[in-house]
Amino acid sequence: MNTQSDKHEQLQDLVVELGILLVEQGKFLCTAESCTGGGIASELTSIAGSSAWFDCAFVTYSNRAKVSMLGVSEDSLAKHGAVSEPVALEMATGARARSGNDIALSVTGIAGPGGGSPEKPVGTVCLGWSDGSETAAVTVNFEGDRDAVRTASIRYALEQLITLLK
Repeated sequence: MNTQSDKHEQLQDLVVELGILLVEQGKFLCTAESCTGGGIASELTSIAGSSAWFDCAFVTYSNRAKVSMLGVSEDSLAKHGAVSEPVALEMATGARARSGNDIALSVTGIAGPGGGSPEKPVGTVCLGWSDGSETAAVTVNFEGDRDAVRTASIRYALEQLITLLK
């Protein structure tokens, strides 16, 4: 059985690996989170010494916060919705620009139990990355309840950052 402690331990292994890569490359990371509500930042800062490679997090749960804190365009929100690759990209580029960090990660999604639609069911999550020269976004669908979707989003984000840095 996969307990909460096991999940946390698995995430911590990813955080340690990510931290090593960031230190080796002399880079700093920031996050812009919506559906994870700061969960990625929480995992990152649970490791002693993470201040050597993690700088800050923006928790922008509302559209208003995405616009005012990250510079996401109201047009993108109206045209694509908050849970979309264009908005995830704008969140990442906005976080990187506003923080001055080397790399930014963003996540926006529908963790549930409500809020889904046929086009964007519960479990739909969009993640974005920006390092100044490249940006990327991806949409993934996770199964399970709210906690499972949020945990899977955090794990996926950490795994993707590790892959990008390798």
